[in-house]
Amino acid sequence: MGIHAKSKSNREVVESLYASLACGDAAAVTVLLAADLDWWFHGPLRCQHMRRMLTGEAVGVMAFRFAPTRLVEVGSTTEGNDGWVVAEGWAGVGERDYWVHAWCLRAGVITSFREYFNTSVTVKELGRPATEDVVWAVWESQSPKPKGHSMPGLVLAI
Repeated sequence: MGIHAKSKSNREVVESLYASLACGDAAAVTVLLAADLDWWFHGPLRCQHMRRMLTGEAVGVMAFRFAPTRLVEVGSTTEGNDGWVVAEGWAGVGERDYWVHAWCLRAGVITSFREYFNTSVTVKELGRPATEDVVWAVWESQSPKPKGHSMPGLVLAI
C-alpha cells in the first residue's frame, strides 16, 4: 500500500492526490488513500464534490476541479510520518463556493479526510507529548468572504 508515498512528505502526498484527481488517474488516487478512509463533510449537500469524485459518480466534464490555493502541514510528528495537511480553494469563475480540506496521514497514506464548504475554518494543533516543547500550530483559512455574505466559522482541534 503506497510504498512510493512513504518517501514523500505529507504535503507532497496531498499534492500528488490533487494532481491525480485532476488528470483522472484513479489508480494513483487509490494508492494514496487507505481502503477504509474516514470522511466527514460539512456544507450544502450539493457540494459533496470530493465524495462524487472518489466514488466515481462524477466523471469527465461533470467533475468538480479542485485546485488548492494553499496547502499547509499542521500537526506533523517529529518523524514526519503522521500529521495533517490542510488545503483550501474556491470554485471557478462566477462561483461562490469556498472549500477547506483537512487530510490526516499515517505513514504516508491518507487515512482520514474532513471536507468543509462555504465555512471559514481555523485549525489548532493540540496534544503534544509532555517530553517535547509545546509548539502550537494554528492555521486559519483565507476565505474570499464575498461582499454582503457572512460565512460561518469553525474551529478544528487536531
